Amino acid sequence: MDGSISLTVAALPADAPPSVDKAGLPISVGALLPLAILSLWELASHLRWVKPVFLPTPEKTVVAFFTMLTQQDFLLDFLASIEIVLQGFIYGAGLGILLGAAAGLSRAIQRILGPTLDGVRQIPAIAWLPLIVLWLGIGPLAKVVIITKVVFFPVFLNTLQGIRGVPKDYIDLSRVLTLRRWQFIRRIIIPAATPSILVGVRYGAGLAWAMVVVAEGLSGMQGIGYLIFRAQALLLTDQLLVCMVIIGVVGFTIDRGVLLLERHLLRWKQGFEGN
Repeated sequence: MDGSISLTVAALPADAPPSVDKAGLPISVGALLPLAILSLWELASHLRWVKPVFLPTPEKTVVAFFTMLTQQDFLLDFLASIEIVLQGFIYGAGLGILLGAAAGLSRAIQRILGPTLDGVRQIPAIAWLPLIVLWLGIGPLAKVVIITKVVFFPVFLNTLQGIRGVPKDYIDLSRVLTLRRWQFIRRIIIPAATPSILVGVRYGAGLAWAMVVVAEGLSGMQGIGYLIFRAQALLLTDQLLVCMVIIGVVGFTIDRGVLLLERHLLRWKQGFEGN
C-alpha cells in the first residue's frame, strides 16, 4: 500500500516547473504552429510566390495596423463591434438559460416552446438578416437581434439537456432527503447542469463574435465586419489581414476567458484531461 501511494505521489506534476504543463510539454509549444505560419507568410511574400496585392508582407501589414489605428477610425469600429457583441451575448445567454431552465424543469413548457423554437432554429441567422434589416434598419439594433438569436439556441439547448441529464440517482437522493422544490433546484439541478450550461455559453460566445463580422459586413457602415468587406472591395489586402488577425486574437481571448470562468466555477469537478 505504501509503495503504491509513493508511486502515485511521485507521478504527480506538483514539482514540475511553471513552464511545463501536466503532460510534461513546454507551455510555449503552442506557439510553434503560429510561428511556422508567420515564417511561411514571410517567405511567401518576400519571394513573391504570391503577388503583393494579394499577400502583402507581415511588415507592411503591421504598418497598416498602426495607420488604421492612428489615422483612421479603427478603434471606434472595434469598440462598436465589441458593444454589439456584448449586448447580443448577454440577451441571448440570459434568455437561453431562463427558457432552457423553464423547459427543463417543466414538460408542459417544453411542449409549448419546443415545436416553435425547433422550427425557428432551422432557419440560419443569415436568412433572418434581410428581414430584420427591413424591420429595424441597418443600425446596431438589427445586429444585436441577430446575435441574440445566434447565442440563444446553443445556450437554450445545453441548459435543457443539462437539466434533463441530471442522473436519476441524484433525483432519488433528493426524494430521500425530502428537499423542497427550491432546495432541489439549488442543490441538485444547478450543480449537475452547470457543466452543460457553460458549454453552451462558451459556444455561444464564439458564435456571437463570428456573427457580428458577417452582420456588419452585409448590413452596416461601421465595425470590424464593415472594414473587412470595404478592404476586400478596394483591394486593401494589408488592412484585410489586419482585421482578420484582430478577429482571431479577440475570438481567442473571448474563448479563453469563458474557459477560465468555466474552470473556476467547476473547480470542484474532476475529469479526464488527456494524456
